[in-house]
Amino acid sequence: MTLRDELLKPIWHAFTALDVDKSGKVSKSQLKVLSHNLCTVLKIPHDPVALEEHFKDDDEGPVSNQGYMPYLNKFILDKATDNFDRQDFHKMCWTLSSRKNLEQNHIFISNDDAFKIWCIFNFLSEDRYPLIIVTEEIEYLLRKLTDAMGGSWVEERFEDYKLKLNSKRQCLLVWELISLVGSGHFSKGMDHQTLSMGINEVYQELILDVLKQGYMMKKGHKRKNWTERWFVLKPGYISYYTSEDLAEKKGDILLDGSCSVEPLQDKDGKKCLFLIKSSQKSFEISASERKKKQEWIQAIQTCVNLLRQGRPAPHHYSRQKRRELRLKQQAEQEELELRMSELQTANEAKQLELENMRKVGEKHTSSLMAAWRQHSHHRAIAIIKLTSSRPRMPGALLTVLP
Repeated sequence: MTLRDELLKPIWHAFTALDVDKSGKVSKSQLKVLSHNLCTVLKIPHDPVALEEHFKDDDEGPVSNQGYMPYLNKFILDKATDNFDRQDFHKMCWTLSSRKNLEQNHIFISNDDAFKIWCIFNFLSEDRYPLIIVTEEIEYLLRKLTDAMGGSWVEERFEDYKLKLNSKRQCLLVWELISLVGSGHFSKGMDHQTLSMGINEVYQELILDVLKQGYMMKKGHKRKNWTERWFVLKPGYISYYTSEDLAEKKGDILLDGSCSVEPLQDKDGKKCLFLIKSSQKSFEISASERKKKQEWIQAIQTCVNLLRQGRPAPHHYSRQKRRELRLKQQAEQEELELRMSELQTANEAKQLELENMRKVGEKHTSSLMAAWRQHSHHRAIAIIKLTSSRPRMPGALLTVLP
């Protein structure tokens, strides 16, 4: 997903929320405020003259989505870079849209958890508007959420839900997805805290690109002492902090295609050791147990392999592959439907041709029959005339003498 697509989805939610009467248009005064706020959170220099000029009061009235796009493209999307706080941007758009659409009384998750589901929806939704999430992506999210909660996936439960969903349509809107997760239907037996922790774990991975995180011991480079740190693995680097609240960052381990990770033998009273070799320096790490050591080695090695291949993070790559497969299947389905339509058209044309031939044949047969009847009639008349015109023999001659 490009930065432009990533920004456009939350902005679409915000625009739609401002369309109070669902006319497809928003007042210029509201769009002026929205545009100003977007420039602020995206750290784009304001152009007050262009802002006032574009949204000045006139007789044209409210602006449609398409009418807003030229300004949005020129003064916001085209100027946006990666140097902004994504959470602030998402929170601003979320506040506008949730205020109108979120029914907090009907769900069993907090506003913060609903916000995280909203962000996940934007990540997994199709790149067309109005935004929807298809059945395959719903299943992907629910499976990840179940795994994050430590639960067991119940295939029959989702199949039953999918049948109900397909009877209406094969997708959900964002507020429907929030209601589905918040209803607890797919987290039965889990308390609210477990569900909240599961949502946060999926959010951390899909939205914040956190591939793995946890406490481990790190050996210092100067004093050679071992200190516990909170490690956070992202696609291009590993950050380590004093604690999991991320209040104080102690450093980064930059990853690239030349990096390597390898297990070490236990030493200095430390177990479950492994070594990360980066282009700058090497880092000795001690995990709490053998399983976590293997998980970290595998996760780091996966990141390095992806960097070597120039591929995105696993969740971005898998989403891209799912979409490509859906597009391929859709193209194949459309081609099949086109061929079936062509065959049906050809069949109908053949049937019409046969019907016309039958009608022509019937007409020809009818003409022949009429001609035959007319010919027979004329022949009969001719015979009668011929018979009636012959001379009769005298009766005497017809008498046979004894």
